[in-house]
Amino acid sequence: MSPAETPTTQGPMGPAYRLVTIVMIAQVTLVAFESMAVTTAMPAVAAELDAVRSYGLAFSLFLSAQLLGTVLSGTWTDLRGPLPATLVGQAGLAIGSLIAGMADSFAVLLVGRMIAGLGGGLLVVALYVMIGRAYPESLRPKVFGWVSAAWVLPAIVGPLLAAWLTEALSWRWVFLVVVPPILVTAVLTWSRRATVSPPGHVGSGRERSTHRRAAVAGALVAVAAGVLQWGSQHVEPFQLLPVALAAAGLVVVAVVAPRLVPQGTVRLARGLPSVTMSRFLLAAAFNGAITFIPLMLVNERGTSSTVAGVMLTLGSLGWSVGAALQGRDAFVRDRFRLLGAGGASLAVGLLGLAAIAGLGLSEWFVPVAAAAMGVGMGLAMSTVSVLGLDLTPIERHGEVSSSLQLADTLGSALGVALTGAVFAGLHRSPGEDGAAYTLIWVLCAASAALVVLAGSRARPVDAQRART
Repeated sequence: MSPAETPTTQGPMGPAYRLVTIVMIAQVTLVAFESMAVTTAMPAVAAELDAVRSYGLAFSLFLSAQLLGTVLSGTWTDLRGPLPATLVGQAGLAIGSLIAGMADSFAVLLVGRMIAGLGGGLLVVALYVMIGRAYPESLRPKVFGWVSAAWVLPAIVGPLLAAWLTEALSWRWVFLVVVPPILVTAVLTWSRRATVSPPGHVGSGRERSTHRRAAVAGALVAVAAGVLQWGSQHVEPFQLLPVALAAAGLVVVAVVAPRLVPQGTVRLARGLPSVTMSRFLLAAAFNGAITFIPLMLVNERGTSSTVAGVMLTLGSLGWSVGAALQGRDAFVRDRFRLLGAGGASLAVGLLGLAAIAGLGLSEWFVPVAAAAMGVGMGLAMSTVSVLGLDLTPIERHGEVSSSLQLADTLGSALGVALTGAVFAGLHRSPGEDGAAYTLIWVLCAASAALVVLAGSRARPVDAQRART
């Protein structure tokens, strides 16, 4: 490398970073496709497997397993680097998708979703650690912007392909089609292992003990979240034991989860704690809401899977716009302000969905509302990732990445659990669930509005801000 050709001037696709960038983008693209495609296909899955009332479980149990993978990956990557967690995560995602695609009952499908979720949790944290180790601080905003932008092609192709597969062949192919590309990515990751996982920090005995305690606590939270989600599906008709177990799960989550994130997260302490809470609130609002958009369009408005897929495609492009905006140099010093802006845009989009369901507005306003949601998420989520790494030393990137991803996954799981419980309790029949969808999206908008407050508290203290 010539003196003038420094890592920063090369950019993420320069010779020093090209291979690791390609591996990460390919990996994110596959995960994104699986996410977008499954969301589009799930109304057909629920109808065929007679599980409309339990629709949310296919998402929330996936997220609970992802939560477990997230905590385990934080421990694993800090002690062994990102390569082992990446390879096992890829295998889990492939095996889980294969089981879901071959499921002959909703219970078997849920098993596949949980295995895939565990793999996804391992993968996402390993990805953050790769970015922290492989790229200098000056390139990370752009890399995170590219990672967010990697959702663009899946957002365009995923819903449309899922709709076509569902209507022309079977929803099963939505799960099965991702298996071969995931395996190819795993082979590529192994062949470039020196680039993907350069030598890094090796944990001490004390750190290993700390990580083990964190893993046990994380497993407890994941199990409690799963119990909470399962029990919440039995509010209508009311069943005492499942509901009691759901309440116990909620208590365990409330007591144990704060120990896995930076101290002060729940009370929105300034700096990293508020950044972490922002991640939780964003995930809860967005995932709790978007899970039910296809179901509303298909069951309430009578659209086809293809039309629902097109609407999600048009709306999801907003995410890439927001991600591109946050990568501009103008936001380097006051990046924390983007959290409030992203939360506000997300809340506006969610209130738009509530108006569509509650006031009977045309379903063709859905892409507009979804675009506003996407812009908000693109602005805020990449910003959270950048701030999280900027505020911590490199040897703690695995720990902090795990905390951020835990907040993301727990927020998603609890958000979907809450909206799933609301839907299970208010569900009547297709065409008569407008009140359920309205309440779901109003609750999600309230969560997004809290991001504005959290964003105002995310400003780093002076010593930390000087580093940025």
